[in-house]
Amino acid sequence: MIELLNHRNKDITALIYKVFQESYVVEAQLLKAKEFPPLKRQVADFIKDDTDFYGYWKHQELVAVIEIRKFDGSTHLQSMVVVPQYFRQGIAQKLIDHVLETYHTPIHTVETGVDNIPAIKLYEKNGFKYIKEWDTNFGIRKVRFERK
Repeated sequence: MIELLNHRNKDITALIYKVFQESYVVEAQLLKAKEFPPLKRQVADFIKDDTDFYGYWKHQELVAVIEIRKFDGSTHLQSMVVVPQYFRQGIAQKLIDHVLETYHTPIHTVETGVDNIPAIKLYEKNGFKYIKEWDTNFGIRKVRFERK
């Protein structure tokens, strides 16, 4: 089940934080990152953020979260994380479907590390097209995709 999460609620935010930490440890390894800023994000950062968080619940456990940032005329998939034991079960696809059905903007964008091949394949499968690549100041090469 997918639902909008109240990230101002400390109990919910603690669950969001846990999912992000578990997933991003794996992504940091995949990207061979010595420093991975998403892992430094604290509960208080989630609470004060002005993004929308949708959670995927399975057996009354929060197992995935997608974070959405809205702009005039576009929607940015800010983050998408799945608890590793639930990888490759179609949950990320369901979250993307939900966002595309919920946010009716002409453009949807997403970014990831260039070495995150599973994420890149998922975005391309959903009609996202390569826009550009760049190096971050923390040593990770990123790629941006756009869907019109």
